[in-house]
Amino acid sequence: MIYIIRHGQTANNKAKLLQGRSDIPLNKDGIRQAEAAAKWFCDQQIRIDSVYSSPLIRAVETAKIIAPEAPLFIEDRLIEMDYGPYEGMDLTNPAPEVRVFFSDFVHNSVPQGMEPLSSVTARLGEFMEEIREQAEGQNIMLSTHALAMKGALEYLTPDSHGSYWSKFIGNCAVYAIPIRDNRFGMPFICIQ
Repeated sequence: MIYIIRHGQTANNKAKLLQGRSDIPLNKDGIRQAEAAAKWFCDQQIRIDSVYSSPLIRAVETAKIIAPEAPLFIEDRLIEMDYGPYEGMDLTNPAPEVRVFFSDFVHNSVPQGMEPLSSVTARLGEFMEEIREQAEGQNIMLSTHALAMKGALEYLTPDSHGSYWSKFIGNCAVYAIPIRDNRFGMPFICIQ
């Protein structure tokens, strides 16, 4: 089974800033969210065999809180979408082109300088394929970010026609992806 988790809250999340690849640690609420997710895994008697994390500290900290005993591997492809010149933008008053893009990810173009959604999906899909065989018979956790997580879910469910891009994924939300006969099953939400 593969478990994909979004990192816990950071000061930038709380301030409603587009943090993308800014390397911001968890705040106190983010630590509590990760501890609650760790408790959920414990209550479900799910032991994580290995963890792959985005290189950003908020994802690494989340992974270490949830699965402190599991081997941790840094995976660059799990990093958040590159927001380019919009990094750090106030989301309560976004640039007009960002507001348009965020209103309909599927039908509106990515603003110039941002990483294309197809790139996010491709890099996450490539990584998912690499770990698919390992994940059959093991519990692997991926500690990542909202848009990166959506890219993985889009890759796994091409029939979604982009619906994951507009779904809300909260801090420390967890999706599970079963693996049977070396094939990905349908993702399902465990924690929202």
